[in-house]
Amino acid sequence: MSTPSDNTDSLLRLAQDGHPDARRRLLEVYRGRLAQMVAARMDPRVTARLDPSDVVQETLATASQKMDDYLTDQPLPFYPWLRQIAWEKLVHEHDRHLRAAKRSVAREQPRGPDISDASVAGLARCVACGQSSPSSTLIRGETKRRVREGLNAMADADREILLMRYLEQMPSKEIAAVLGISEAAVNMRHMRALERLRKVLESR
Repeated sequence: MSTPSDNTDSLLRLAQDGHPDARRRLLEVYRGRLAQMVAARMDPRVTARLDPSDVVQETLATASQKMDDYLTDQPLPFYPWLRQIAWEKLVHEHDRHLRAAKRSVAREQPRGPDISDASVAGLARCVACGQSSPSSTLIRGETKRRVREGLNAMADADREILLMRYLEQMPSKEIAAVLGISEAAVNMRHMRALERLRKVLESR
């Protein structure tokens, strides 16, 4: 049985060989994942002004324009490369729509746009798997506040690892490519950050 990674590798080889349909298929394969990532990570203050699908469409258009350079150098695995383009567009839109804020997004880029209460609640449910009655307790405002505070208190890389793992469903290999660290480091930091967040919930 072929895997998404196998299919991507095959399409990349075809694209390098000049097959015209391979590039389009490469981008379409990841449209759904990009949409999930953008929806989960878009700052709620921007959502009212910008549809996540617009960010995805702009991402795919930019990726299409940069495809020749990517196929030559392949600086990252394909999805992390696409995600990086989408992330840069999210940060740009956050800056453009909220430039009246005290500090620009450019100075906050490592942490990036804030995430919605729905995303915080979703992360809390994942972290609390196995605890009693998560559906009835984790959506409460106090719990979301504590989880958000726990995330904000973490190192940027630890916070991002949790968000990429649970909100974006990214495997360790892709997270490592995005952050520029080893898979072993991703797994170690993931377990450490997960334990910290669970302690936040248990102290409730």
